[in-house]
Amino acid sequence: MRCKALIISLKGTKLTKREEILLAQEKPWGVILFKRNLKSFIQIKNLTSKIKRLTKNKNFPILIDEEGKEVTRLKELINHNVSANFFGELFYKNKHFCLKLFKHYINSLSLTLKNLGININTIPVLDILRNNTNKVIGNRSFSKDKKIVKELGLATLKNLHKNKISGVIKHIPGHGASNLDSHKILPKISLSPKKLNNIDFHPFKISGAKLAMTAHILYMNLDNKNPVTFSRKIIKNVIRKKLKFKGILLSDDISMKALKYDLVTNAMKSIDAGCNLVLYCSGNINDNFKLIKSLPYIDKFTAKKTSEFYKFLR
Repeated sequence: MRCKALIISLKGTKLTKREEILLAQEKPWGVILFKRNLKSFIQIKNLTSKIKRLTKNKNFPILIDEEGKEVTRLKELINHNVSANFFGELFYKNKHFCLKLFKHYINSLSLTLKNLGININTIPVLDILRNNTNKVIGNRSFSKDKKIVKELGLATLKNLHKNKISGVIKHIPGHGASNLDSHKILPKISLSPKKLNNIDFHPFKISGAKLAMTAHILYMNLDNKNPVTFSRKIIKNVIRKKLKFKGILLSDDISMKALKYDLVTNAMKSIDAGCNLVLYCSGNINDNFKLIKSLPYIDKFTAKKTSEFYKFLR
């Protein structure tokens, strides 16, 4: 399997000529779609179909971040004005009813995504809510209760997978203890490894996730020099060993301000640290080309997991 370790993003609702060349000739691993790319059901279906034709791959990974409430790319097209926190609070009051309703919700959302040609939704958010959690996470988190977060995370993956949609657990190994927005600045967390392991890491100790997304967070007591995305130590010892994550690890968006280098350096440092894929979300075609020319082809592990993902979609 020959594709580059990059998930690209697009500028608008139609592919430009250079984007067509990029997809057909440069072989990115996948594409992530944003609100700027999505205008109508017919337009989205045409866009995803064309992407798959150009890549000659009916299983080509097409991602979206469709969480509901504040984080919805399809806001103008579908109405699911509920947050993860809504389900977390409902779970606390009536677990049985919550899980039935949540199953129906994920099934309905998955059917829409599938009809649009999208096969990966970057949910669930498994960050634990705290009193001082930055609003960038806020009600995207299920709960302050680690057990509720874990159980609803498992329910998310189970119901997505039944519908042949892959989830992405995020932001591994946890963003909830941060009171800063990593889109703007690098958050630093100084909690002890014991507390992190007991609380923040707990929901990520789940098997079956095919993909996970890193947190752009500096854990002072685990690696005081590198945010998770750049930390070989945290990726190897925490994400792979302690949390036993066995799927494809992708960076959060490398154009976020939490990462201080240029895009290519951010990308290479992510790969060198142990991320399998790099995510780029700003949609600049020159940067897409610059990144794809600089990044390596996916390694054997990622190729194997990608083949398994393709089989899962059948």
